[in-house]
Amino acid sequence: MSKSSQFERYLSLGASVVAPITVISALLFYFGYVSSRAQYAYFGVDVDTIGLSTQDYVMRSPQPLLVPLLALVVIAVALVALHLAVTAWLARVRPERARTVTRRALYAGLAVLTAGITLIILYPVLADWPYYNLVTPIVVAIGAGTVAYSWRLVSRLPQPDALPSAPESPALRRMGQVLLWVLVVATLFWSTATIAQWSGRGLARHDARHLDRLPSVILDTKERLFTRDPGVEETALVPASPGQTYNFRYRHLRLLIEGKDRMFLVPDTWSASDSTLVVPLDNSVRVRFQFQNDPP
Repeated sequence: MSKSSQFERYLSLGASVVAPITVISALLFYFGYVSSRAQYAYFGVDVDTIGLSTQDYVMRSPQPLLVPLLALVVIAVALVALHLAVTAWLARVRPERARTVTRRALYAGLAVLTAGITLIILYPVLADWPYYNLVTPIVVAIGAGTVAYSWRLVSRLPQPDALPSAPESPALRRMGQVLLWVLVVATLFWSTATIAQWSGRGLARHDARHLDRLPSVILDTKERLFTRDPGVEETALVPASPGQTYNFRYRHLRLLIEGKDRMFLVPDTWSASDSTLVVPLDNSVRVRFQFQNDPP
């Protein structure tokens, strides 16, 4: 084998490995971003202001993806078992019976798909329904998947010679089935993104119920913050020496998250009037983290 052909072989092998990794990384980044955006929006923070890196979003993606991935694995196993059962059943029954059942399944799938498309059309009316972004893609995916599978079975069953069938282009049939499966993948992506958003919102609510578990912070500032958050204690510092530059101290703050060059602090008890304090990581403030009140 020449060096050029060997190099082309290695290049092709590398491309076949890199491409799936790139797609998976992009998906992990997207779902991590959707979850984080919903999580910090609960505290009034736009996640883009935090300055998280691509790696940070990828590392946050397993939490929102765990339940959807487990569900998809279980569903895939069930569908494989169903396919094997259907294949065995088709081999046992008469062709007339098989054609009747598969056509009924095709019509049922068309009805479900029509219902899903109707839900999409009614988005302006049903947008406020809490489960719209989960129910709609699932209905469309079930309908499109049933139509694609039943259509494939119908096209493979022998047709009776006495009844002439309408001419059907194999290329058009394949194109139609491919488009249906693309629709299934798109709606599964939609539903998974919805679950990732719900997961982020759930994490935020959990953090809000247990703010005392976040790192405790004592904040010294040069200027008064004029914070009105209940529970945050402000103390004026008496200068101990002419070089003292920090004049106010704030207690009962918790570290929500640390960004690239700033920290986001919240009060240690939840209130509807709470706000998130953005503190730059420079010499304008002095930050101390308290030990947990848990003796070793």
